[in-house]
Amino acid sequence: MINEIKKESELRMKKSIEALGVAFNKIRTGRAHPSILDSVMVSYYGVDTPLKQVANVNVEDGRTLSITPWERSMTPAIEKAIMVADLGLNPSTTGEVIRVPMPALTEETRRDMVKLARAEAENGRVSIRAARRDANSDIKELLKEKMVTEDEERRGMDDIQKLTDKYIAEVDKALAEKEAALLAV
Repeated sequence: MINEIKKESELRMKKSIEALGVAFNKIRTGRAHPSILDSVMVSYYGVDTPLKQVANVNVEDGRTLSITPWERSMTPAIEKAIMVADLGLNPSTTGEVIRVPMPALTEETRRDMVKLARAEAENGRVSIRAARRDANSDIKELLKEKMVTEDEERRGMDDIQKLTDKYIAEVDKALAEKEAALLAV
């Protein structure tokens, strides 16, 4: 019983880390990276489709992404989708290739991005702590129903706390890496 609770809470904590990674990918660092455009949805024959399913996204140089649509007619729709995505990017088209230059980040913008990254990291920590809280309450419920002993309850809660500490440390590490990338000029 307790092992199932531990597995379920660890799964929830892993999902929190994955969600944090997705959130961090949306925060641009000034360097070109294809994952910046992961959230862009293009209207493809009336259906909203992720950009990487209708075009090839590559890093041209350190500050420029190049997007090559698989269908030439999709170029205006892709350009519009990037502008509508509210990423602060201005694509320019040269024939079949769309180039997206990454604007250099000012010091103030960098600080704002760091604040945003810290807020996302805190959301991740809160989510991990919620998984711990739920697991602990499930274990207490088992004790109340006399399905486990007090020693098993204590061991289970200690294991859940160790998992929580491990995943909180992962969040802190990811945040430190993102802050370093944001503050690097």
